[in-house]
Amino acid sequence: MAGRPSIDRIMKPKRIIIAGGSGFLGRLLAKALAARGDEVVVLTRRPGTNYGAARAVFWDGRTLGPWSAELDGAHAVVNMAGKNVSCRYTTEALREINASRVDSVHVIGDAIRRCARPPAVWVQTGSLAIYGDAGDRECDENAPAGEGIPADTCRRWEQAFADAPTPDTRRVWLRISFVLGRSGGALRLLEALTRWYLGGSVGNGKQYISWIHEEDMVRLFLRAIDDPSLTGVYNATGPEPVTNAEFMRELRRVLHRPWSPPTPAWAVPIGCWFMRTEPVLALTGRRGIPKRLAADGFNFRFPRLPDALAHLYQPQNPTL
Repeated sequence: MAGRPSIDRIMKPKRIIIAGGSGFLGRLLAKALAARGDEVVVLTRRPGTNYGAARAVFWDGRTLGPWSAELDGAHAVVNMAGKNVSCRYTTEALREINASRVDSVHVIGDAIRRCARPPAVWVQTGSLAIYGDAGDRECDENAPAGEGIPADTCRRWEQAFADAPTPDTRRVWLRISFVLGRSGGALRLLEALTRWYLGGSVGNGKQYISWIHEEDMVRLFLRAIDDPSLTGVYNATGPEPVTNAEFMRELRRVLHRPWSPPTPAWAVPIGCWFMRTEPVLALTGRRGIPKRLAADGFNFRFPRLPDALAHLYQPQNPTL
């Protein structure tokens, strides 16, 4: 774990609840928690799925139910619930994206307030997209919110958290960036495109990509769970964001692919139509800076993109 040691950590297992923990990040965190001996409970709409050492409990992300009892006496609840934003932004899809985030925050807040022994900490995932398309402006935690659909979703999300007070539970909001991992997330798509010799920059290539290696992301989750001094909003991103052009160049290098022609901005909507996603996700970016993490002494194992990608794609990596 980064920074100061795990303060207040007792040797007996702690119960950690991961709401919406069936995705890429949820599985990584559940594995890390189980490995250190914690009892892990995943709240999911698909409890019949295998979650390894974690115990799966059904919830719908909207209403109170038997799952609420799992929070009573738990050490922490980590909420990752939310519909994947990599989709076409139809009216119905946007409604589901917003509702899945806002509703889960509200119902978890309600469940915590009903606990006789509320969790010590609530770690809530958010998104660095709150800053909108920020150009080359550096965005620390005090930067203003941006405009547009992703930023609007983030404003609703963060407002829901503010509207769900839990006075006896420490609260941490993580504005998560592009998490680099082989087992999920957007890197798999970029890897596939690059292996097909389509790994050029997108648009003018100047839009910033704020990123964090999956190991550092898991270490940050553990720090937020364990360290009582962490509270409030943090940019969950590495210290060295890069432009789209720089990112794709490093990805081509590690995958041993030659230069690839850039994809002009006018062609992006066509490609996104085939991939059933939105051009805004590829053509906009933000230069997130983890100012508060630096102040709290978090040490990144992978602060530089070349090292992060080299680690993920090293020959002995079991995910290859």
